[in-house]
Amino acid sequence: MIATRLDLARVRVARRDIDPMFLDTPLYECDALGRELGCTVSIKLETANPVRCFKARGTELVAALLTGQGGTAVVCASAGNLGQALAWSGRRRGLDVTVVAARRAPTAKLDRIRALGAELLLTDGDFETARDRAGEVARERGIRLVEDSLDLETCEGAATIGLEVAEAGTSVDTVLIALGGGAMATGVGYVLKKLSPDVEVICVQPHGAPAMTRSWRQRRVVTTDSTDTIADGVAGRFPIPEVLDDLLAVADDAVLVSEASIVAGMRLLLHHAGLIVEPSAALGVAAILEDRDRFAGRHVATIICGGNVDPDAYDRWVRG
Repeated sequence: MIATRLDLARVRVARRDIDPMFLDTPLYECDALGRELGCTVSIKLETANPVRCFKARGTELVAALLTGQGGTAVVCASAGNLGQALAWSGRRRGLDVTVVAARRAPTAKLDRIRALGAELLLTDGDFETARDRAGEVARERGIRLVEDSLDLETCEGAATIGLEVAEAGTSVDTVLIALGGGAMATGVGYVLKKLSPDVEVICVQPHGAPAMTRSWRQRRVVTTDSTDTIADGVAGRFPIPEVLDDLLAVADDAVLVSEASIVAGMRLLLHHAGLIVEPSAALGVAAILEDRDRFAGRHVATIICGGNVDPDAYDRWVRG
């Protein structure tokens, strides 16, 4: 038995509270990308929705639960994508949404949070600073604090991706999952280990933001003093103990990749799949690039988890 905080029955029920536009995203084999990488590559596309990322699967559950309990307001810290998703889900249900983000977060993400009607509070420092401030706001205002990856709704919402992969009937050997706070990795990993236990679950993180990978390898929380990566969506420094426990139960491996490989992965996704993605979404492809022999001849699925990227930054990285 897999001992985690997640529950398969709850994950199945969760689909009822998630707007259908975020469900049943495309899962398809990309022949051109596979030929380039030397393995069969399937893409699970989580960007074809109003917030261009997977996060709304979790925020839909958060917002449904909160309104069901009579709540009217909510706050979260975000690197950008969770804030957009919570703003979208909250607006749909009449919730007042506050998002705390680092001032240096990508402008495109911050602009979109504002456009979706959320109150945006900016802090100096990084995501961890924003997380501390969000907790203060929740206490000051007496409102619900959403903590990504710690709150089960964010993990079990993301876990519905795993249901779709497992039920697709595709013979996948390995699933590569971007690893940040851990909601997607633990959610998808949990469902796959329940329904498709032979599928290898590999989490991928940048060398410049290695805290969760180091924690997984050492089986204890390992923090870092700073991060240095273009993959802002996975750039946390303080792993959450409960989330690490879940990850230890479901992940077969956790690997680190270079910034050069992330950029190369973004280029390949543009050239061979026609996809403009943010750096975090290219981590799976980066992992294949760095260890081609490991994946040669295998059927690998990678989750394209986000497409929110500043155009100018994207051009610098990818078009060079």
